[in-house]
Amino acid sequence: MSQLTVSLVQCDLRWEDPAANHAQLEAQLGDLGGDDTDVIVLPEMFATGFTMNAAAMAEPMEDSPSVAWLRRQARERDCVLTGSVAVREAGEHYNRLLWAQPDGKLVCYDKRHLFRMAGEHERYAAGSERPVIEYKGVRLLLTVCYDLRFPVWLRQQPADKQTFEYDALLCVANWPAPRRHAWRTLLQARAIENLGYVIGVNRVGEGGNGLSYSGDSMLVDFKGEPVLDSPADTACIQTGTLDMQALAAFRDKFPAWQDADRYRLLPDGDSD
Repeated sequence: MSQLTVSLVQCDLRWEDPAANHAQLEAQLGDLGGDDTDVIVLPEMFATGFTMNAAAMAEPMEDSPSVAWLRRQARERDCVLTGSVAVREAGEHYNRLLWAQPDGKLVCYDKRHLFRMAGEHERYAAGSERPVIEYKGVRLLLTVCYDLRFPVWLRQQPADKQTFEYDALLCVANWPAPRRHAWRTLLQARAIENLGYVIGVNRVGEGGNGLSYSGDSMLVDFKGEPVLDSPADTACIQTGTLDMQALAAFRDKFPAWQDADRYRLLPDGDSD
């Protein structure tokens, strides 16, 4: 069975300064690469912080310095780099999670649930696709921050009751410190209810929006137990392993998924 090694990059971010954040992240990453890890996970909007200044800060997708930087880092470090960036495409702005592989492949996920308490829904367009990617034998569902509060969107949706849709849920965030209990609880809840790993990476420091962030980045196993639990308010990198053999054994031993309710997601405004 496969294993996947992931590195959780808990970092401070310079407000609306992509070049400074690229340089800062390169320094923090040092020589971390394919000899040490398979996937490097950066926070939500790693180039700017959680900016609502979309008109000025969203980069054109076809010519984005942050997208180019992410892809170059993946190639040079010989591992995946992933994190979200504010981008502009076809007249819309998106909070777009990018999964950049060392072979040049790029997978995108546009944040589905936009944080209305900050007016994100007025400045960015919501995504409608729900990509599950497979890398080195591990299937991952890509999500961003506020998505974590919506279990229906994140619930396993297998074609039948004999399979699983994904093995790990990956969530990048700028989740404010006053709600850190919710962040930690929801990461563990999503792991328990979906019988899979959860990777959650959050920033630290204070943003130009006046909010403080505590980090609390975690790798949670399929029982909801933390494998990695990053110290609060501290920039750090922690690396851990997703063990597919242990996951398969637990799913066989505790087959709660066979009793799950069947459902289907409908477009907004529709009813069944």
